[in-house]
Amino acid sequence: MKIEEGKRGENEYKAAGEILAAGFGWGIIGVFSRPLSEAGLSVVQITALRCVIVATSMALLLFCTDRDRFRIQIKDGWIFLGMGILSLVCFNVCYFITIEHATLAAASILLYTAPFFVLLMSAILFHEKMTKRKIAALLLAFAGCMLVSGFTGGQMSRLAVVSGIGSGICYALYSIFGTAALRRYHPFTVVFYAFLAAAISLIPFVKLPEVFSSLMTSPALLGKGLALELVSTFFPFVSYTLGLRQMEAGKASVLAFAEPMVADVAGIVVFGEMLRVENVLGILLIFTALVVLNSRNVKR
Repeated sequence: MKIEEGKRGENEYKAAGEILAAGFGWGIIGVFSRPLSEAGLSVVQITALRCVIVATSMALLLFCTDRDRFRIQIKDGWIFLGMGILSLVCFNVCYFITIEHATLAAASILLYTAPFFVLLMSAILFHEKMTKRKIAALLLAFAGCMLVSGFTGGQMSRLAVVSGIGSGICYALYSIFGTAALRRYHPFTVVFYAFLAAAISLIPFVKLPEVFSSLMTSPALLGKGLALELVSTFFPFVSYTLGLRQMEAGKASVLAFAEPMVADVAGIVVFGEMLRVENVLGILLIFTALVVLNSRNVKR
């Protein structure tokens, strides 16, 4: 019994490390995406580049590990189309727009309203009960987002607020569609086809040869592009998926909150962004909301 408990503990520690690593990778995404935007690449071009490279990388991973995971049923195609287009494409576009018009910390915090939109959508679509604990978490999160975004003091543009909340809604859709997909397929299969659908939907609107040519004009720019795709997209998705194997989704969501914290530090260190008192209070409120939401000991 003790051996099993010890092994279970080791697995949870390993999973926690994988989740935190994913949060770190996602948290520094703005460090790599901003230079690409400043170099002239549009939000759609950056999103297309991200989806194409991740889909290709996931295809290579599946090809080298288990080719049977390429198999899916045609009737489930709508799930991956929803994940790819309604979630990944719209989420990336909204998130990168927010990064262009707000601090990295604010953009990341607004993105992390996603868990609370998942609760609302689940109540409407799946008739899940809205408990007092869930309502309290939603109110705390809303107050926190108002503070961290600077919306109460007019510090953030309406475009940034709308696109930031939009990124949270679209990211929540990934969980809604993903819940259905993961009941049938391996996580790597789900990630591959979601990004494949996103890439296919964007290719007609983007001239990829021109995008790659732009990256090749500067070694530094090429490095930022590769880092965006690998360090802040491919590896975080793989790491997070592996972590979820050994950890409950609730605990994982709390650990993944390392992303906005990392984004905050990255914004201060790399771009010299200012951190106000209300931003800190907002971060604490949202973190408290996540803890309340995932605490099993709180009476419902």
